[in-house]
Amino acid sequence: MASAFRKIDIDIYDEDVLHEEELYEADPRDPSEVLEDAKQRQGMVRGMLSKNDIPGALTVILDNAPYGPTVDEAKEITLQSLLTILNTTKAAEIPGVLKALSPDTQDTLMKYLYKGMAMPGWADISASVLLGWHEKLTEVAGVGCIVRTMTDRRRV
Repeated sequence: MASAFRKIDIDIYDEDVLHEEELYEADPRDPSEVLEDAKQRQGMVRGMLSKNDIPGALTVILDNAPYGPTVDEAKEITLQSLLTILNTTKAAEIPGVLKALSPDTQDTLMKYLYKGMAMPGWADISASVLLGWHEKLTEVAGVGCIVRTMTDRRRV
């Protein structure tokens, strides 16, 4: 009984508490629209990968990435498409691909790299691929890319 007080959520009594939805503007699109957009992008990425257009595929998948609490399925589709791109890219091509991306796209890629590393069992999936991309992205975009990723409230 001595630890029962630790289970009380005292934030419900604080009128100045800051909620997650107040930290950033939510995605203005409907969750079904975001899901449909993610599925379309997945198809576009497959087509670009068949043409060996890695920078184009990364740009398609990373521009206007889904974020917010109500679009989890779209986030998963986007992550799986991105992992497909990362796994099919040769290590020698990575620096050139990264230099072709805009700084905002590089930051979004870093978010997805960290999200991939946070997945349960990520070491079994593609640890060397994610760490290799992280190393090359840090070389191209600098440490500022990591800082911007860690401080951005929007989670992909």
